[in-house]
Amino acid sequence: MRIRTDFPYETTQDDIRIPLPDGTRLYARVWRPVTDEPVPALLEYLPYRLSDWTAPRDSQRHPWYAGHGYASVRVDVRGHGNSEGMPGDEYDATELADGVAVVEWLAAQPWCNGNVGMFGISWGGFNSLQIAALAPEPLKAVVTVCSADDRYDNDVHYMGGSVLGVDMHAWAATMLAFVCRPPDPEYAGDEWREMWLRRLETVDPFIHTWLSHQLRDDYWKHGSVCEDYSAIDAAVLAVGGWHDPYRDTVLRLVEHLPDDRVRGLIGPWSHQYPDRGLPPGPPIGFLQETLRWWDHHLKGRDTGVMDEPLLRSWISESHRPATVYPELPGRWVGDPAWPSPYITPAPHALGGEPAVVRSPQHTGVDAGRFFPFGNDADLPPDQREEDARSVCFEFPVADGQPVEILGRPEVTLRLRMDVPYGQVVARLCDVAPDGSSTLVTRGALNLSARRGRDRNAPWTPGATETVTFRLNGIGHTFPAGHRIRLAVSSAYWPWIWPQAGSDDGFVLEPAGSALVLPVRDGGEHPEDAGIRFEPPEQSEPLRVTAPPAAREERPERRVVRDVAKGEWRLEVDPRYGGTRVYPDGLEFTEDALETYTIREDDPLSARAGSDWTVRLRRPERAWDVRVETRSEITCDAEDFVASNEVVCHDGEEVVFRRTWERRIPRVAR
Repeated sequence: MRIRTDFPYETTQDDIRIPLPDGTRLYARVWRPVTDEPVPALLEYLPYRLSDWTAPRDSQRHPWYAGHGYASVRVDVRGHGNSEGMPGDEYDATELADGVAVVEWLAAQPWCNGNVGMFGISWGGFNSLQIAALAPEPLKAVVTVCSADDRYDNDVHYMGGSVLGVDMHAWAATMLAFVCRPPDPEYAGDEWREMWLRRLETVDPFIHTWLSHQLRDDYWKHGSVCEDYSAIDAAVLAVGGWHDPYRDTVLRLVEHLPDDRVRGLIGPWSHQYPDRGLPPGPPIGFLQETLRWWDHHLKGRDTGVMDEPLLRSWISESHRPATVYPELPGRWVGDPAWPSPYITPAPHALGGEPAVVRSPQHTGVDAGRFFPFGNDADLPPDQREEDARSVCFEFPVADGQPVEILGRPEVTLRLRMDVPYGQVVARLCDVAPDGSSTLVTRGALNLSARRGRDRNAPWTPGATETVTFRLNGIGHTFPAGHRIRLAVSSAYWPWIWPQAGSDDGFVLEPAGSALVLPVRDGGEHPEDAGIRFEPPEQSEPLRVTAPPAAREERPERRVVRDVAKGEWRLEVDPRYGGTRVYPDGLEFTEDALETYTIREDDPLSARAGSDWTVRLRRPERAWDVRVETRSEITCDAEDFVASNEVVCHDGEEVVFRRTWERRIPRVAR
């Protein structure tokens, strides 16, 4: 990583408040080049607190853009951080309307030339796309990283129509802790406590809303730009990583947006900006790449960025299973269109006799993290144990004929099931000659959603039907001498929340079943040869320090088995940050532990829990506040049961305490 200190422009930094039409003021930090000429503005718009949580990341890129002639602006969403107003649901109409107002306000400033770009990763990538679909006139270009075009089926809530047990719960619990954090008196002033208490009175756990919409209804269609891609007028650079759950959005955007307004880039990365150097790499000079995008679309310079292939992708070479890879071997390829003329669907018929698929309920404990962030235990370990809990079909790779795939594999399965509800999970693995099994990609289908994510269609017990679904996109090469393994299971905990009766599994009839691989011609194509990226560089890092840990560090992921009870417990430390001390004197501490428990023979024993503690302390102000939350989801055959508790302290005083207990009917029981 190169730390850059010399830029074409000197820069200034100011904290301001941006007024909204209703009088609410949003807290913002603006980095600007020192120049008399108006410049384009870049906006990153998030609820994640610019004065602390994202401050280290912000310092890597906003000053860098300012040094290259842009006003780079980081804004906290209404009701978060030091912004005024009350918090709302994620991507609600108020958040998006506020975002449009911010874009228009920036364009009207004397230091702005009227052209605005938006960028962000995850939440900021989501609302960049969503605000672009509202088409504010000044918004000319977007860089959306690790984001989704479909809030129902490509976010943290549902997968293949099934409740995501791992991140539906974990992210709702995380946001409950996040939304309860107070404004900082260093920036919000003496009214911080009054602002905090007003916010706390409006808090309702997101899980109540998310679980109340188990089908793809109007709630999920709001903010899903896949409903109308034509609404997006801005140019879109869509960026993802093969180890990020949102990467399929990149493939859909390059397919559905006009070629003269979109480019896609998918690397080997996790849920991180591609310049940060976090595993798996290699990282790229992402800031330089986005500068080419901004200069072309906001300054009218011909940087050649639109001459790049429509989609640039990393295709990984085969690699042994591991939970972290500093860098993956592979190569960059370019495709001039999507679907690509270089890719051919290759069907592989499943063989053998009908097989009973009745996976133990703890199948999935080796799935890895839904959101890999580059930590040591994020990625799936060797899949041999998971494969043993599944029914597997294998296809040898012939000598001298490696199989290179790019895109979304598809499975067609002929199933017989004796209960109304269940789910099927398919994993694609690369099996080496020594038997080690590396997870390549996977997909899932809630069988009651087989006729559409917007409806509940119970299976007729005893009936045989054919279902088809796609796995997540991937770029991977299976070398000669390896085997391509398709592993099919009826459970995948804690990723997929199990259904009542799903322990009966189903019968898979190979006749009429197939795996279809998107095989890319491995030859050299004109678009492949010219793909190059500069080495990563950033502006000077924020000088944040981490004091010695106050407790012994626990494992990131630990599986505990009670042999007598047949119970499995997965414990996850998400490693969001621990304790850090900021240059302005703030001491910020986070501690979180997620637990997922299930008995191997009982789908109704599933339990997900999350405990959070957040402490913010300024010794020089004698300011010391603490937020403690507890969240849990259990179920029976009829309902989900969501339990949540929040306790907030100002010093030794408990200023807020609330508990929620909500029973939410299960649509697919």
